[in-house]
This record gives sequence, C-alpha cells and structure tokens, in this order.
Amino acid sequence: MSSLSSPAVYPAPTAPPADMFGSVPGYEGTVAGGGGYLPPPMPLEPVAPPQPGPAPDDWSIPSLSEDVARDAFKSFASSNCCWSKAPADDGVITGMEPFNTYRYRLETFTESRSPEWAHKPYEGEPADFYTQTAPRPWEVQATPPSLFTSHTENIRVPYTSSIKDCHTCHASGTMPCVECRGDGYKACWVCNGSGSKMDGNCAHCNGTGKDSCTECDSRGTKECETCKGKRQLLTYINLKVEWTNNVEDHVVHQNSGMNADDLRSVTGKELFKNNQYLLYPLLGFPNPDMAAASERLIKDHQSKYAQTSRILQQRQTVELIPITKVNYKWKGDTHLYYVYGNENRISADNYPATCCCVIQ
Repeated sequence: MSSLSSPAVYPAPTAPPADMFGSVPGYEGTVAGGGGYLPPPMPLEPVAPPQPGPAPDDWSIPSLSEDVARDAFKSFASSNCCWSKAPADDGVITGMEPFNTYRYRLETFTESRSPEWAHKPYEGEPADFYTQTAPRPWEVQATPPSLFTSHTENIRVPYTSSIKDCHTCHASGTMPCVECRGDGYKACWVCNGSGSKMDGNCAHCNGTGKDSCTECDSRGTKECETCKGKRQLLTYINLKVEWTNNVEDHVVHQNSGMNADDLRSVTGKELFKNNQYLLYPLLGFPNPDMAAASERLIKDHQSKYAQTSRILQQRQTVELIPITKVNYKWKGDTHLYYVYGNENRISADNYPATCCCVIQ
C-alpha cells in the first residue's frame, strides 16, 4: 500500500511595489490606490450667453379621437393572453379628457479619466519607461464617440512601460495545480486513497491509492494565469477614459391621475431642443415649473460633473406628451384607462376582466 507524498511547496506570490509609478510626473499619488478620477483642466470656453427661449407655434396636441382610443384599448387587451377582450370590445366610451404634459430632459455629456497600475504577459513589446516624458492624464490622445453616446476605452499611457518578473509565479511560468495541490495525483476515489479494499488491493489504482490528476495531466503544475507562462510582465499605466451621457428628466404633471413613471417609455411632440458646450436655462417658457426645473438641473449638472470630469456638451429638450383620460361603461359599471404618448400606449391598472375563463 502506498501513501500520497507531501504536496509541492512554492513561495507565496508577492505583488509589485504599489508606488512603482509614483515618480511619473502628473501621476503622483494617483496610481498607488488603484486609480481614481482626476479633476480635468480648467475649461477654456466661457459659459454660454443667454439663448432665446422656445417659441413654438402650437403648445397643444390635437385631441384624440374615440376610434383611435378604442383601437388602442383593444390592442392592449389583446396583448394580455389571459384577459377577456369584452371590456375593450363592448365598453361604451362616456367621456375623454386630454392632459398635455411637459417633459424637460437634460443631457450632460462628460469625459472622465482614471489612471491605474496595470500589467499583461510580456510578448516582446518595447520597454519605453523614461525614454521620453510621459503625457499627463489629460494630455493623452483619446478619440471620443459621437456626442451623447456612452463609451469606455482603456489606453496604455506612452513611455510608462517596463518589464518585470511575474510576481505571481516568481518568474517560473507555472503555479501548483490547485486540484492536486501540486502533487500530480489525487486520492483514489474508489478506495479513498488506502490502496486496498476488503478483498485485497484496489483494482482501480492497482494498490497505489492514487489517481492521476486530469486537471494538470499529472504534472503537478499549470501555466501561470498572470503571465500565461511568459515568466515576465509588461507593466504600465493604464488610462481608463469614460464618456458618459448623464440624463435627467423632469415631468410637469397635469393632475391626470396617471403614474408619471409610465411616461419614461414614450415620446412626445418635440417643442424645443438645443445643445452647446454649457447651456443656459430656458427663457420665456410659458410654464414656470418647467423653467425652474431647467435652471435647477443645469446648475446641478454643471456643479456635479465638472469636479471629476470634463463637460463636452449639454443638450436640453422639451416635449409635450399627450395623455387622454378615457371613461367608459361596461356591464353597468364605470371604468377608465389612459392613452398616452405618440405611441398611444395604454395604462389600465383596474382592467375589469383580467381572467377570461370566468367571463360568460
């Protein structure tokens, strides 16, 4: 009978020094802790001057016809397979009341930059550390996506690359197999490593008490996952560049009784839109709540995002979202639903026949 040998002993991996890039001008104190967003340089453009207020010719939306309201309600009922279509088909519309609702949307398109220590398996790249002065974080060239499109890009900062021995495997290129703990064999599952059974030696392992480790092909080691067997790493400063479209809505509700959150999924009639580097609040808007929301959100965005990112562009949009409250009768009872948005969506929280199997 044989017993398993002691597993191989490997020195514990050691991480590279956290301050290895601390002497790079422009990166002092930013890499050691794993990055952190850097304040952008002061903007060169002045704050935009006041812009003319929106002046659309028509601040209302034509009333919805009964036929359109009824067809939308029928489509809504048909889309719910367990509902009876009877209320939509047989209900009699008794009243329709329009509620035109303003939605103000502010988009602030920003760019933020975060440097951090990074490494990859060394594959013959040139080590350019200190061959020239590395560009500072906001000097690194990065091509932004289309305006108001979120995107992330990782850029290897030029002149920060150096070659280091792999800190995980101590430049051996291999690490102990976790499955067999570096031995190359595991305890036989038939005899639990004893090498014998009641009727003699274990036939499965021929009395050795061992099974070959299929995870490492009995070698006891596997390729180091950090350096992929290359033994060395290319270490460098990685600059994470994030373009983010920060969007915030404000809805002036007209007391229709409908849940305002439902309006997020629909579009309305666009009354006004403009974009520039830094926006000026709406002027001359007929609804004072909308003008106040514009002033508040623009101020909040410029204060919030200018600290850790660079504002590239802002856009403000005003939409008029149609809402029609429809009252109808079915089986002698009064009910209601809402038709809203350009898409004629339906909101009917109290649909009277949600289980078709009980409708006669």
